[in-house]
Amino acid sequence: MKVYKTDEIRNITLIGNAGSGKTTLAEAMLFEGGVINRRGDVGSKNTVSDYHLIEQEYGNSVFSSLLYTEVNGKKINILDTPGMDDFCGGVVSSLQVAALGLMVVDASAGIGAGTEAANRHAEAANAKMIFVLNHLDTENANFDQTVDNLKTKFGNKVTIVQYPVETGLGFNSIIDVLKMKMYKYGPDGGKPEVLEIPASENEHAEKLHNELIEMAAENEETLMEMYFEQGSLSEDDMRKGMRIGMVKRDLFPVFCVSAKRNMGVGRLLEFVCNIAPAPSEVPMREIIQGKTVVMNETSPTSLFVFKTSLEPHVGEVTYFKVMSGKLTEGKDLYNTFNNGKERISQLFVTAGKTRHAVSEIVAGDIGCTVKLKDTKFNQTLCEKELDLKFAPIVFPDPKFRVAIKAISETDDEKVGEILHRVKEEDPTYLVQYSKELRQLIVEGQGEYHLNTLKWYFDHTHKIDIEFKAPKIPYRETITKFAQADYRHKKQSGGSGQFGEVHMIIEPFEEGSAPKNMFIYNGKEMKVSVRDTQETPLPWGGKLVFHNCIVGGSIDARFLPAILKGIMEKMEEGPLTGSYARDIRVYIYDGKMHPVDS
Repeated sequence: MKVYKTDEIRNITLIGNAGSGKTTLAEAMLFEGGVINRRGDVGSKNTVSDYHLIEQEYGNSVFSSLLYTEVNGKKINILDTPGMDDFCGGVVSSLQVAALGLMVVDASAGIGAGTEAANRHAEAANAKMIFVLNHLDTENANFDQTVDNLKTKFGNKVTIVQYPVETGLGFNSIIDVLKMKMYKYGPDGGKPEVLEIPASENEHAEKLHNELIEMAAENEETLMEMYFEQGSLSEDDMRKGMRIGMVKRDLFPVFCVSAKRNMGVGRLLEFVCNIAPAPSEVPMREIIQGKTVVMNETSPTSLFVFKTSLEPHVGEVTYFKVMSGKLTEGKDLYNTFNNGKERISQLFVTAGKTRHAVSEIVAGDIGCTVKLKDTKFNQTLCEKELDLKFAPIVFPDPKFRVAIKAISETDDEKVGEILHRVKEEDPTYLVQYSKELRQLIVEGQGEYHLNTLKWYFDHTHKIDIEFKAPKIPYRETITKFAQADYRHKKQSGGSGQFGEVHMIIEPFEEGSAPKNMFIYNGKEMKVSVRDTQETPLPWGGKLVFHNCIVGGSIDARFLPAILKGIMEKMEEGPLTGSYARDIRVYIYDGKMHPVDS
């Protein structure tokens, strides 16, 4: 494969609602670039992108998939992402490295919840955006209504570059108001016939052409002056203005396709090659430590790991974007998160599960490697002189949680190990053992997200598990004062261990003052507070610890140990074993031994 320069690379992320046709569009893009010679189909379970068994069984994407195609001397990296927001991890991470989002919209169904969710992730990543209206060849397709809804939702930045002459079963022609040409397709799509715009469409096309000129001119002062002077702009000037508008997120072009019939896909790719920004034209990822770098091929090498995946018969595959310099086989890099050294022994570009070995990957390009020693997702590799860290990807908080347990107790340890590996592949899972609830808790983005875990345990690991609702995290406290003594005595030859503590405990309320007298067994018991320590508890509430020792019955150096012992007891209350909170303790007397204490 040719080694592409930074300005010859384009990085795009396919985003949008589930079922909008992203994977089918990716298939057509690979076909147009000659990467595959036959287009697969989601229903036939043979697409390049959805190569995992779970995706083929479910009929939708679960993971993001790195693909590429080659068009007009450009390499286009394509990240196909899931449409269900349960699997938003792939969307979020992909937009962080391929910051041009192609928002695929089903023109027969309109804007879905997945469209809005994908837009939120695109906004958070400051990603540029193109709207790709798909399924225009289906019976209920409505281009005008869909565009109106997009403008209502996303504003007048939504700008028509193409529109269909007819939608529904008769869809075969697209008018491009940038090129001012009509593209007419045969029944099987592919390469279109490029025609003049028919007279019946001239007026509408001219109106949209002028609107596009105005949107392009608004983004650059020189272009605006030229537009006022000439009343129009050349195609090259329009491209320049559109590129500026896209980089500033002030222009969201609208394109038309039928991904299934490969209509409009070639022209969409041509637009991405000619007008979409190169990696060096978008802001560098935030650097939180170390030297500043520039995204070009001559800078020292740095790369950002945005994904790790466990592949059968291969092991861990590490996906990265080269942020500066160029990466070659055999190069040693420094992991700034663990101070380890990694040798990049193999380099690949990928189309789904198919990896093609390459000798070099330059700044702005995306690739993968295998068998790194200790480099994980969200980490930075660079030449030692840089010592930099790129800002980590931040994911949405989990929305759903369950307790997970193996049916057979002998599998408990395996379950924990598997969940650890799953989290490395999908960081939107949170896994922790709750000491309080005595349950292994898994948190995810939704019920569907968590159910994929069940599928993996059933089909890949052959381990029976069950999900349960997490127990309620009760809290315990006390309702009245009590007196308690504790003696610790241990003798095992030579010096022993001895200590005795007398204490009073009572409920604590915020703002209440300590007492100096209690009635115990009908007698007055006076205490004098010499020192107070308030400890906020990790599980809520406080422990207020009063030192009331007089006469040196307990040396002050033993008080921290007493406090620690009380804290440990509060981690497991006497009623239900729940955490105890809001307790005031008075240590008023005790005994110690000059040798054994």
